[in-house]
Amino acid sequence: MSGPRRTVLRRVGIALGLIVVLAVSAFALWANTPRAAEPGALDAAMSDPDVEVRLGPTVELRPVGRVPRRAVVFYPGARVAPEAYVATWAPIVAATDTLVLIPQMPFNLAVFGRSRADDLIADHPEIDTWWVGGHSLGGSMAASWLGGQPEGGVEGLVLWASYATQGAGLAERADVRVLSVSGSRDGLATREDITDRIGTLPDDATFVEIDGMNHAQFGRYGHQRGDLAPTIDDREAQRRLTESHARFWDHAEAVPTRDTTEEAA
Repeated sequence: MSGPRRTVLRRVGIALGLIVVLAVSAFALWANTPRAAEPGALDAAMSDPDVEVRLGPTVELRPVGRVPRRAVVFYPGARVAPEAYVATWAPIVAATDTLVLIPQMPFNLAVFGRSRADDLIADHPEIDTWWVGGHSLGGSMAASWLGGQPEGGVEGLVLWASYATQGAGLAERADVRVLSVSGSRDGLATREDITDRIGTLPDDATFVEIDGMNHAQFGRYGHQRGDLAPTIDDREAQRRLTESHARFWDHAEAVPTRDTTEEAA
């Protein structure tokens, strides 16, 4: 190979290397700047006397003075900090005596931490009844993880503005209970998105649509691009979200399933 040709190839290789480095750096910067919890909402939730909140690599919420009836490993949405869900989970924890564990995801994307539930469940042998769930991408990844688990190990799945993929293999899982909560003003996980994927879940899955709620109200991290403006405030959205879980866990037989979309009010 002639000298000029080697020089050209060397320069092309250097240029391609720089492009790769820049692309990786840009992705790392983007992924590692998650949407943070709104300080006021987080502070208010942490001052709730009925809920103990522990911040760390895994955010933990547990009812004060009561033994948890169940535990949920909850995966955050894409590029959303785990702390952003403290405000939305705290009232549910207080109302339903549930332990909630929200893990930090690699690059703040659940697609890179699909098996986070493995260690968290193993670390809490005192818990008999386990659920997994998540918001948006986090819910899809939780569903994917659950589809690979043996029957009887995990009781159910909670989806917030999310859906399972066909590859999750949950449609025929008679052992898995599912609560899917969505918002009518969600611009990112739309009503059509949820409806089109009903068949990916078991026949007795429960679907609740909260009228006026948008995608970002499932957390407390502020506006998200592409979302629609909500027509209910955060307080009312929270009330309906909490009520949906309390009714589902305590009175599941009274909640319409599969073919009936319930408007929480």
